[in-house]
Amino acid sequence: MTHRGVVLRTERLTPHMIRVVVGGDGLRDFATSGLTDHYVKLVFKQPGVAYPEPFDMAACREALPREQWPRLRTYTVRAWDPEARELTLDFVYHGDEGLAGPWAANARPGDEVLMVGPGGAYAPDPAADWHLMAGDESALPAIAASLEALPPGALAHVFLEVSGPEEEQKLETSGEAHVVWLHRGARPYGEALVEAVTGLAFPPGRVHGFVHGEAGFVKILRRHLRVERGVPLERLSISGYWRAGVDDEGWRAVKKDWNRQVEAEEAVALTGGAGA
Repeated sequence: MTHRGVVLRTERLTPHMIRVVVGGDGLRDFATSGLTDHYVKLVFKQPGVAYPEPFDMAACREALPREQWPRLRTYTVRAWDPEARELTLDFVYHGDEGLAGPWAANARPGDEVLMVGPGGAYAPDPAADWHLMAGDESALPAIAASLEALPPGALAHVFLEVSGPEEEQKLETSGEAHVVWLHRGARPYGEALVEAVTGLAFPPGRVHGFVHGEAGFVKILRRHLRVERGVPLERLSISGYWRAGVDDEGWRAVKKDWNRQVEAEEAVALTGGAGA
C-alpha cells in the first residue's frame, strides 16, 4: 500500500544519523503488527517524469519504461505512534553520497513523503533463553526498536558497529542487555563484528538471533552461526541490508541469486561436503 505523509520535524542524532518524523492524514491507514524490523520503501520520483495520480507503484511499472520508474530506498521503522499518527525513520548520512541521506539532510516540515509498506518479519521471541543482535549503522534502528521490545530481564548480547564513538546512541531496554559498541575506524565494514560474534562465549539455551547489515559480513556470520554454532535457521533473522560498492537497485537485482548461493554453500557445509 502507498502512503502519502508529510515531514513534521527532523533531528540530527549523531554526525551521521538523521531522524525524520513523518505524519499527516495520509498515514491514516498505516499499520504495524508488533514487529521490530518493520520497514517502508521510500519513493523518489524522477525529475521530468509524469506519474499516474493518485500515485500507484504498480501502475507506474505498467505504464512507464523501467528507466523512468521511481527509485525506492528501504528504511526500518524506528517507531510508529498510531495515536499521534507519527512515523519515525532514521537515516545514515554520508554527505552528498546516495539518495535518501541527502534527502533527509534537506528535509523540511511540510515536505511530502511517499512510501510503500510496511513489511517486516522479526520481533524478539519472548520464549528464547537469550538474544543475539549484531549489525552496522543500517541495522541500528531495528536493533534499538528490538531492545525496547525485550521482556523485562531478558538476556541479550548486542554488538553494534559504527564509524567511531561519536556515532553511539543512548539505547533503552527493560532487558538484561550487554551492549558493545564497536568502532570501525579505517577497518572494513563488519570486520569488528565478525571478531566480536565469533569470540562470544554463548550462554546456555536457545538463542534468537538478529544479524543484519553489509552483505559481506552477514554471509560470514551466517555460516558461523549455522555451521559452527549449529543455530537452526528458524532461530535467525539474518540478511544483507546492503552491499558495499552497489546501490540499492543493483543490490535488489542480485540479492535473490546471492541468497541462493549462500544457502547452497551452507547446505554443503552442513552435510559435511566439499567446502565444509
